[in-house]
Amino acid sequence: MKHIDAHIHIERGEYTLNWINEFVGKAVSQDMSEIWLLEHCYRFSEFVPMYEGVCAHSNYIDEWFHRKAGVFSILDYLNLIEKVRNKNYPIDIKWGLEVCYFKKFENLIYTQTKDLRLDFLVGSTHFIDNFAFDHKQEHWDGVDVDKIFKHYFEISTDLANSGLFHGIAHPDSIKLFGHKPSFLLNPYYDKLADALAKNNMYAEMNSGCYLRCGCEIGMDVNMIKAMKSHGVRVLTASDAHIPEDTGDNIITMEKILNEVNE
Repeated sequence: MKHIDAHIHIERGEYTLNWINEFVGKAVSQDMSEIWLLEHCYRFSEFVPMYEGVCAHSNYIDEWFHRKAGVFSILDYLNLIEKVRNKNYPIDIKWGLEVCYFKKFENLIYTQTKDLRLDFLVGSTHFIDNFAFDHKQEHWDGVDVDKIFKHYFEISTDLANSGLFHGIAHPDSIKLFGHKPSFLLNPYYDKLADALAKNNMYAEMNSGCYLRCGCEIGMDVNMIKAMKSHGVRVLTASDAHIPEDTGDNIITMEKILNEVNE
C-alpha cells in the first residue's frame, strides 16, 4: 500500500537541501511512499495584505503575525523547489502552499498563485470573522460556540466553491480545543463534502489536532462518512512542522478510513 503524508511544513528550518533531507529520512523510516511539503502563505510578503484585519482584531495575533510573516518572497520558495526537483530521492515529493482562505481576498489569492509551478494548493480556514480560533484555548472565553461552528463550516464551504484550491486542509480543526456545538454537524459535513466533490477537491484526514491537543485522530467518523458518500478523495496528513513528526499516525488513520463505511 502507498502511504502518503500530504501536509508537512518546512518553516522551522533554512531553505537548504540538508533541511529537506531530514524530512525525507524520517519519511523513509516511517515507510512513507510520498510526502507533500508546503509553507503557510503568510510566510511570503506577497500574501501579507490579507492579514490586516485579523491583526487589527487582536494584539496577540498582531504580534504573532509580525514575528513570523513576510520573511520570504515566493521566489525564494520556488528556487528551493527547483533545487529539490533536480535531485533524486527515495520517495516522491510534491510541493505546495497552504493558503488561508478569506472570501474577500479571492482575487489576490488567484493572482498570486495562478502562475506558480506548484503541485498543489490547499486551502484552510484559520480565521472566523477575524477570530483566530486555533491559537489558544483562552481565546474562546465568552465566544458563542454555536455561532462559530456554523460560520466555520460556511467559510469552509465557500473555500471549496471558490475554485482556487486542489484540496482543503484539516476540515474539522474547529474541534481543536474540545468545543462542541449544541446541534448535530452532519448536515454541515454533507454540504461541505458535496462542494468538495463538485469542485474535484480532496480533503485531509489530518492528525495535527491530535498531536497538539490529544483530541481524536483525524476526521470525525460522520465527516468521513460524508466524504465517502460524496466520493471525495481523502488524503492522510500529519501537519508536521518538524522532521520528527513526519508520518505521524498516517498508518493509524489509513486503518480508520478503511474501517468506516458509508
